[in-house]
Amino acid sequence: MTNRRNFLKTAAMASVAAALPSFTGKPEEENVISLEKENKPIVISTWNFGVQANGAAWEILKNKGRALDAVEAGVKVPEGDPKERSVGYGGRPDRDGRVTLDACIMDENANIGSVACLEHIKHPIAVARAVMEKTPHVMLVGDGALQFALSQGFVKENLLVEESEKEWKEWLKTSQYKPIANIENHDTIGMIALDSNGNLSGACTTSGMAFKMHGRVGDSPIIGAGLYVDNEIGAATATGHGEEVIRISGCHLVVELMRQGKSPQKACEEAVSRIVKLTKLRNKNLKDIQVGFIALNKKGEYGAYCVQGGFNFAVNDTSGNRLIDADYFLK
Repeated sequence: MTNRRNFLKTAAMASVAAALPSFTGKPEEENVISLEKENKPIVISTWNFGVQANGAAWEILKNKGRALDAVEAGVKVPEGDPKERSVGYGGRPDRDGRVTLDACIMDENANIGSVACLEHIKHPIAVARAVMEKTPHVMLVGDGALQFALSQGFVKENLLVEESEKEWKEWLKTSQYKPIANIENHDTIGMIALDSNGNLSGACTTSGMAFKMHGRVGDSPIIGAGLYVDNEIGAATATGHGEEVIRISGCHLVVELMRQGKSPQKACEEAVSRIVKLTKLRNKNLKDIQVGFIALNKKGEYGAYCVQGGFNFAVNDTSGNRLIDADYFLK
């Protein structure tokens, strides 16, 4: 009996030991994120207009401001620029000549707000934040989003600028709808930031694909697709063909891959590989698709990756504000 008890005791202890992770030896870099020497504050954003957007965000971050305030202020820069044809005021219209905007925002506490197919309001990101802070809901769309915005004091205005109207009327001559990669008819300003307190937030805003069907919504206002923030792990945002990002719940996937121990760069690469795999499975031409991801972890490390060349992103930290060309799958 004594021998049997000793055997069971020994076996039980061995089972517990086997279940626990081993802390001997040097941990694999791919599976461990060190929190030493954090690079904060830092803000990163999509495309070349991200440089100017980062500048606005940095004014808040460098003064120890909150990441949430920084990302909202940052993306409002291209939103309010009539020369930008894929975001906010100046965005290209849908096939009916109507400018419809999508945006979402997420803070360090998993508070979220979103608007989709919003017309006549220059700064949809501000309306998305109002949805987050002043309603029991997380998303408002179409006329309901507009009525809410007006009730909060936002001003109704015409967003179809002369140049965008000219492009739309030219498009009507053929009405051919085939989005082209990197021709800025599907751009998005996505921004994620880590503040001095170590908190993450993100914002994403767009006018969507030019000449889309009225009512079309892409990934940008969808939490988990176009944007995701987990304050314990990191944040990610996306740009490009939204249908493909939605198909893999792209930004949630990137953050979960970082949770598993992948670096921001490796997480972005894996997400793109999923898109590549599904595109081939569906017998679609990969050259017709562009998707880019950017990611940031709690250490302040960042990464980016896209389907094909042409995507760049902006980074602003204590080393300065610069534009970087992302690596890509299709060589």
